Amino acid sequence: MKPDFSNPPAEHPAAQATTALRASVLHAARRGVAKLISLQRPRGDWEGEMVWCTMILAQVVIVRTLVGRPYDTAETAAIIRHFQVSQAADGSFGMHPESPGYVFFTTLAYIALRLLGVDSEHPIPARALAWLHAQPDGVQAIPTWGKFWLCLMGLYPRRGLNAVPPELFLLPGWLPFHPSRFYCHTRLIYLGMAYLSGSRFQAPLPAPILETLRRELYPEGYENIDFKRSRHRVAANDLYVPVSALLRAVYDLLGLYERRPLQALRRKALDLCLVRIVQEQRSTRYQGISPVSGILNCLALFASDPQHPELGPSLEGVEAWRWEDKDEGLRYVGARSNSWDTAFAMQALCDAPRDAEEIAPALKHGGEFLAAAQQTEEIPEFADFWRDPARGGWCFSDGAHRWPVSDCAAEALSALLLSREHAGGQLPVDLTRLDEAVTFILSRQNADGGFGTYERRRGGRLLEVVNPSEMFGQCMTELSYIECTASSLAALAHYRAAYPDRDDSRLGPAMQRAIALLRKQQLPDGSYPGFWGINYTYAIFHVIKALRSAGVSTDDPCLAAAAAWLLRKQRADGGWGEHYTSCLLGHYVEHNESLAVMTSWALLALLEVLPPAHPAIERGIAWLVQQQLPDGGWPGKSVNGVFFGAAMLDYRLYPIYFPVWALNRYLRFQHKAGQADRAGHDAP
Repeated sequence: MKPDFSNPPAEHPAAQATTALRASVLHAARRGVAKLISLQRPRGDWEGEMVWCTMILAQVVIVRTLVGRPYDTAETAAIIRHFQVSQAADGSFGMHPESPGYVFFTTLAYIALRLLGVDSEHPIPARALAWLHAQPDGVQAIPTWGKFWLCLMGLYPRRGLNAVPPELFLLPGWLPFHPSRFYCHTRLIYLGMAYLSGSRFQAPLPAPILETLRRELYPEGYENIDFKRSRHRVAANDLYVPVSALLRAVYDLLGLYERRPLQALRRKALDLCLVRIVQEQRSTRYQGISPVSGILNCLALFASDPQHPELGPSLEGVEAWRWEDKDEGLRYVGARSNSWDTAFAMQALCDAPRDAEEIAPALKHGGEFLAAAQQTEEIPEFADFWRDPARGGWCFSDGAHRWPVSDCAAEALSALLLSREHAGGQLPVDLTRLDEAVTFILSRQNADGGFGTYERRRGGRLLEVVNPSEMFGQCMTELSYIECTASSLAALAHYRAAYPDRDDSRLGPAMQRAIALLRKQQLPDGSYPGFWGINYTYAIFHVIKALRSAGVSTDDPCLAAAAAWLLRKQRADGGWGEHYTSCLLGHYVEHNESLAVMTSWALLALLEVLPPAHPAIERGIAWLVQQQLPDGGWPGKSVNGVFFGAAMLDYRLYPIYFPVWALNRYLRFQHKAGQADRAGHDAP
């Protein structure tokens, strides 16, 4: 018989407040579930925009202008609209929605607006240019990536730019700093940059706009500037990782070589880079691993041949990252999150009361999407192109670009396995596909027991000493990430619990090594540092969920310390709130208000360790109920994700499915506690 959470067993007078809370939670949870299900798309997936910044939009505008594929009038208006809503009050553009202004993002936005035909006196570019002119070193101190883009357009001379010779890709593979050892995003970004730098590509900007932009960006006069002195100069707001002495020496050596490169070697290197660019475009169905590298690949193809047969499909592939609506206009996201959002939405629904009739169809439809999104074919010659096996995994997105990730695969597998109860034990994938998912997840486990993202770790930490990005940290090589390790551990535990007869010799040791790493990574105060979310709250949610899924008892010292840390961070109003600067500073920073997403993470973690009637949990649940919006969702007041230390993200669906999940889990655990109490009272 299906349990009915609306009819709890008789309770003692002391529990009357809990009973009243349960009633309000049941109402809020049902409204939240209805809201979440209403957002499911026709093909079964959920996806919310992952908001980052205007960089990708500006770069697409620049590239489409340079290759002669301009936007139409309606698209141009929608793009201008997005720049308008994204501009800060001081006229600048930042790294993320709450960021201070960056010279890099503001400069690219200004150039894109001018290339779109927006007059310099228009309020958006006029305010941006005024902000740039007010910066101590102006546009000259734009980070290296910005210098590179300006150089491509003739707006920064090559003598002021650090070289990225394509010959780096010809180095012996056994070298510890070979590009094949870089983090895959970094590797592919520098692949495109190396080709464009090595070919000395100069974009064909018309002379009038070229001279106009030089005059506008450099009020002191373009010809009067000693750009060479600015080669290592970076604006203070833009700098996250200073250029090390070693990297500066490497740049100087490469600069000497770049003056007179060996032409035969240069040609060979360019040919190799182009082959790899074409392979990346074809293997990702012309989307690239991300729009950042995909855009560079488009420009590299154009530089090699304006009529290159892969250029058209690649430009179309960039449009896969496009996002548009009436309120915020046309832009490009850094990633599509279909599988990620769908996996979490399904897990939130899996904890819902069984008497909610709409749950099973939504889970069935979501499962069908995940089944279709799984990678069922291997990338041809993947090893030759420095790829790890992809078969069995899930991408962050719908899987079209074929770059699967450990935690995306893990959360998708968990969602499918947990939804079996609602589906009568049936799944849209067979056991062979589940086995392939497990094999894929295990293939991303590092030697230390932790899990990387796209690949196992290939390079050492010393590579970070030569991190050339300046704006991003820990982006040179794969790491063992706490969140990826936790998600992978939980998925393996769910698989072993669902199919104990299929447990093989790999699972137990892999899980124990993952548990050992999570224990080792706990900080003295009981917390965990995150990498992909903000920050300590996000990491601790994943760790507690994973350890409990793996069978670690609630009285384990690790879990007790983690729960105690969360209890200490609860705010006076009952909620939790962590500020994004905790990612930048390396210690917990409390937000000035409680946030629905962080409160949900904290509650989901605490519910695994403490009884649902614990005062802290009930206060947090009550706060969450009070914050629910009339439409059934919750306000998204702050950024909630991050990558590479400094790049904050706003996952637009986090404030919906995580609160729904927390409320549903509270109700489920309360029901179980009530059943246990009733069994105790009935016992002789």
